[in-house]
Amino acid sequence: MKMATTDAATPILEIENLSISFFTRLYEIPAVMDFSCVVQPGEAMGLVGESGCGKSTVALGVMQDLGVNGKIVGGTIKFKGRDLGKLSAQELRAIRGNEIAMIYQEPMASLNPAMKIGTQLMEVPLLHDGSSKSEARSLALNVVNDVRLPDPERMLDSYPHQLSGGQQQRIVIAMALMSKPSLLILDEPTTALDVTVEAGIVDLVKDLGKKYGTSMLFISHNLGLILEVCDRLCVMYSGEAVETGSITDVFDKMRHPYTQALFRSIPLPGADKTTSPLVAIPGNFPLPHERPLGCNFGPRCNYMERGRCDRGEIAMSDVEGNHRHETRCLKYAEIDWDAPAAAKEGSAARTTGGVVLKMQDLKKYYTVSANALFGGAGDRVVKANEALTFEAHESETLAIVGESGCGKSTFAKVLMGLETATEGEIVLNGQQIQDIAIEARNTKTVSSVQMVFQNPFDTLNPSMSVGSQITRALEIFEVGRTVEERHNRMLELLDLVKLPREFANRMPRQLSGGQKQRVGIARAFAGNASIVVADEPVSALDVSVQAAVTDLLMEIQAKEKTTLLFISHDLSIVRYLSDRVMVMYLGHVVELGATDQVFSPPYHPYTEALLSAVPIADTRVQKEHIVLEGDIPSAMDPPPGCPFQTRCRWKSKVPGNRCETEVPENQFLADGHYIKCHLDQTELDSMVPVIKIAAE
Repeated sequence: MKMATTDAATPILEIENLSISFFTRLYEIPAVMDFSCVVQPGEAMGLVGESGCGKSTVALGVMQDLGVNGKIVGGTIKFKGRDLGKLSAQELRAIRGNEIAMIYQEPMASLNPAMKIGTQLMEVPLLHDGSSKSEARSLALNVVNDVRLPDPERMLDSYPHQLSGGQQQRIVIAMALMSKPSLLILDEPTTALDVTVEAGIVDLVKDLGKKYGTSMLFISHNLGLILEVCDRLCVMYSGEAVETGSITDVFDKMRHPYTQALFRSIPLPGADKTTSPLVAIPGNFPLPHERPLGCNFGPRCNYMERGRCDRGEIAMSDVEGNHRHETRCLKYAEIDWDAPAAAKEGSAARTTGGVVLKMQDLKKYYTVSANALFGGAGDRVVKANEALTFEAHESETLAIVGESGCGKSTFAKVLMGLETATEGEIVLNGQQIQDIAIEARNTKTVSSVQMVFQNPFDTLNPSMSVGSQITRALEIFEVGRTVEERHNRMLELLDLVKLPREFANRMPRQLSGGQKQRVGIARAFAGNASIVVADEPVSALDVSVQAAVTDLLMEIQAKEKTTLLFISHDLSIVRYLSDRVMVMYLGHVVELGATDQVFSPPYHPYTEALLSAVPIADTRVQKEHIVLEGDIPSAMDPPPGCPFQTRCRWKSKVPGNRCETEVPENQFLADGHYIKCHLDQTELDSMVPVIKIAAE
């Protein structure tokens, strides 16, 4: 298992004028056109852009794995100077997995559920290097240590399903690194992971890149992650590279309107929903057969000039004064890039009303048969929610944040009536509902609490038209007395979510992800809900669509005076749109306060770690580096004392062993702001901001 070497002057990867098409029986679909990029030894290159822009197709082209319908129709891909398109199948097999390795978004797609982790890791040196079993086992142990997994021997003897999502992804990274590849391709490797786990994976990838001298092609839609991981960046739009350069070039001296539009659509420090709202990119991403003449971005561009930007192909141009900085824009030298975005009307300042929802000491426990799953005698209890207490007001946005397994979705299920509470009270509009399952609730109660789900693709009936699905909700909620009244109300709801009325006759398969989510929002508001639970409503959407959907939610909320419970792990979005923030950990509320209070010290130690983990796409931001070790403990076997004590970096500051023996009381820091923590005021006063903005 020797490290591959190359001449420092020879790029690891050199893609020149690459064009890739997929062929159907009817026509050719051009997926990538005239794409060029260069990755030098030890360099990390980021690829960003909306879904469908061709990022993953480029990666599959490098792997020469385009399937039976895909074909490279132009240009070259050279790896260490060798044209991959001219290599035999045997030569490609020797390179794939050995010198070029790929890590996919979903780790279970790369792991065999029927084989132990050790066996899968050992296959790499056994097949590629001819190592003995003992050598392969030793190498597997070393690489599991490298990816910072505890108890390597136990990990090797585990099956994939016995590991958490973050641990599975680390194993996939370990597998990719077994042969010390010269090029590592990472395709959205952290999208499905919690922000704290993501921070650990990003930290790991950077360190391993330095240790092994591995070059990387890092594909992501998250510009903050690209900033943390990469040296250079290539922005793609509709199959083309539209801007490429160093991180500082592209982030601070962007020279393509699409790059500028991307940054304006994400919540950077300073964005405010009332004074400086996000600017969504107008229009829709073009399908391959609908690309316009000239500039692909032209129909959505603020600087479009007819008769100039829509004539003929546009080539990449060098940006003067910057090394290897290029743009695919004819007008880049004429645009005032420092001019602020055109003023957009912000949300009117809202006045929150009375209490709509009150939870008092809510507990939700599940009993699991130990004999059925774990052996031994007696049943086990899963403590999913532990003494949740909070209030939500009319017209308020209350964000609920925390890692997977913290109890966010469980409390939402109890509120919706999909589960009933074990103990405690839920009072909705003056009525106690904690013991009433959804099938026993009256129509008014059901329509009062509605949900917008994370994945818009799974929440619509594929065999019913958009209009039929909204009308069906109106029938269930008993809105409208006649067919005509319901039809008119359905059209009004399409207007509310800013979809054309003709979409009523469309099927879900004819809609984009953002359009499907808008239908889900229309359905949630069909019964005049007083509370809408939005469970990660924009995490499955492109950043350019997120801004539009987020602004839409706020606009409807203001009009309908709805209470919005916004469940999210994206603290950038949370800071932008929420009025108050509730931080949950292992079933407990560990911090609750106004957004400005929660985002400023003193924090609960867990909140501090969450803020440190947030990738922010701004080169001015300086963050304190806090990476949580380990995963969130099991709710079936929670630690004694403080639920966070097993991962807390402040634990040594508390005298004695209180953190390990006593559950903290709520400690009130300011009006409406409290944390569940043993730290005394002196230690809290010593906390410094996790996120700082460097002076210009």
